[in-house]
Amino acid sequence: MSDYGCMVQRDQLALTRPVSPSFDRCELTHLERQPIDADRARRQHEAYEAALRACGLTVHRLPEAPDLPDAVFVEDAAVVVDEVAVATRPGAASRRDEVASVMAALARWRRVVRIEAPATLDGGDVLRVGRRVWVGRSSRSDARGIEQLAAALAPHGYEVRAIDVRGCLHLKSAVTAVGEGMLLANTAWIDPAAFGDLEVVEVDPAEPAAANALWTGSRVIYAAAYPRTADRLAARHVSLEVVEVDELAKAEGAVTCCSILLVVPGTAR
Repeated sequence: MSDYGCMVQRDQLALTRPVSPSFDRCELTHLERQPIDADRARRQHEAYEAALRACGLTVHRLPEAPDLPDAVFVEDAAVVVDEVAVATRPGAASRRDEVASVMAALARWRRVVRIEAPATLDGGDVLRVGRRVWVGRSSRSDARGIEQLAAALAPHGYEVRAIDVRGCLHLKSAVTAVGEGMLLANTAWIDPAAFGDLEVVEVDPAEPAAANALWTGSRVIYAAAYPRTADRLAARHVSLEVVEVDELAKAEGAVTCCSILLVVPGTAR
């Protein structure tokens, strides 16, 4: 019987990694470089991990990667579904050394397949809702990466669709899931029609970067910087766990970037 069958409990795990001491040398595409308080970023990341625990997740922290400035943003290194973990090939060459340690950890729970050169794919460009997967065509993910991801997931019943992204770093900068059948989006950065029958809640116009939210299955971890959009979510009865991540945001990071969520076998019944 599969490890994920009815004979075991299923626990939800969040894979994280601490903020690197070289964090101020992070890759930037859409933001101007500004001073980063690494100690404050670490405190915010620790509070983020506490929020994950408050949402019922077990946090599995990878060792610090001192020479990899962006290593805290673990989401970009992998795409994980119940059946397989796909090792990405990040679009920024400086980030490719992050992948091996993330995949070594994931190999405990998943079979691993890889995106092969010259294709590029960042996990932040991948949005999954059930068996539907949208992948952003961005400066970090190309058509070859999307094709390879589709080939890796198709045997497991996932439908992968490409979607254009404009004005932001990743697809998940523009749209994320915030509940069953509900998305939060900046519709200036993506075409909401691409999501068919899913409900799309638009961010407040004064908060264009507010579309990034982390749905844990029970609550949504959400940045404190976007109170107007938070009010829109609350009006739709979305339960929020609000965190300060403004120091992390100076490195073009957000709440989805800092963890990889996956279901793992729990204690036998």
